[in-house]
Amino acid sequence: MQSCYDVVIVGGGMVGGTLACALGNTSLKVAVIENQLPAPFESAQEHDLRVSALSIASENILKSIGSWQGILDRRSCPYRRMKVWEASEEHAATLFDSLNLQYDHLGHIVENRIIQLALIDQMKALNNVELITPAKTKRIDYSPGSSIIELDDGRQLVARLIVAADGGESRVRQTVGIGVQKWDYEQQALVASVTTTYPQQDITWQQFTPTGPLAFLPLSGQRASLVWYNTPAEVKRLMSCSEEQFMAELVNEFPEALGSIDSLLGRGSFPLRRQHAQQYVKEGVALVGDAAHMIHPLAGQGVNIGLLDAAALAEVLINAEAAGEEISSLAVLSDYEKHRRRHNFVMMQAMDLFYRVFSNDVLPLKLLRNVGLSVAGKAFPLKRKVMAFAMGLEGDLPTLAK
Repeated sequence: MQSCYDVVIVGGGMVGGTLACALGNTSLKVAVIENQLPAPFESAQEHDLRVSALSIASENILKSIGSWQGILDRRSCPYRRMKVWEASEEHAATLFDSLNLQYDHLGHIVENRIIQLALIDQMKALNNVELITPAKTKRIDYSPGSSIIELDDGRQLVARLIVAADGGESRVRQTVGIGVQKWDYEQQALVASVTTTYPQQDITWQQFTPTGPLAFLPLSGQRASLVWYNTPAEVKRLMSCSEEQFMAELVNEFPEALGSIDSLLGRGSFPLRRQHAQQYVKEGVALVGDAAHMIHPLAGQGVNIGLLDAAALAEVLINAEAAGEEISSLAVLSDYEKHRRRHNFVMMQAMDLFYRVFSNDVLPLKLLRNVGLSVAGKAFPLKRKVMAFAMGLEGDLPTLAK
């Protein structure tokens, strides 16, 4: 049996869910295909390993679509300050404070699962959005304007527009023949969830070392997420250490700003890749989030630019439908690509530059980054610019993000 939709979003994670909610209460009939729902939230649960630093722009988007309160009702941690410094030179640290921009915070650290749960709540409340889960895509018969998505249970969905929100290995992107440019960084990220002796923190910091940054992300209560960038071989060694050995490594390598660690709640690791789709759209298809781009997580912007994708695509589709234009046409979808691809490319280049400048011990680059941090800390206009960048308030933003 076939069911017809204006938009079928393959992937109901943070980006796909945001797009669905942004299309809520419109004349568009939307379906979201999601393989697996996240586990329900309970306040007594320990924090998940995978967290995101949501910018002010992302907060604005989630408020606009009605999902922000669902995050606050569960668990999140606002942070007001951001501190960066070169290893062994904390006395020369650069501190960014949201109060300098008349904001009471720079962003929020939120578990990915909580973001997705808040979006699912909102999707279920929308009359024009159907969440189909658990469901796997068995086959995609791509035909511009009337593609057929067959699910593993035999159901068939006919879509004017397919949106790929199915991650870096996007099946939709591969099926419609959109290629990518990609390479792996010579780094991996090890993430550890810990309890500390410090009370609730409102600061996130990064210390730059020759093998990669050491980062602290505050969580609610006396919890924190630590991110340790290092070579794949070293990350593998650290993951194989006993809990006691690993705790000793943390104490030895992380700066005194970390304070005392009471316990290790969990750890995990993942490779780092840069990947960019050669195009974001074809007639009847659009890519968002990791399906379109993957960047180095150094500044925590991956999820944020994905949410901006969702907001920008929703705006383009809503405006086109209101004007009587065909939402699956290349003319309409190219407007989305024009707004997002260049912005994301610039962000990717910036993260590459940070990676190459701050993950080495080459003396000229070390001097350059020390001077750069010093200037950024003392030149207030530049400092404001850096803060606005981190908060997602720079550039041509979609309406939902303002």
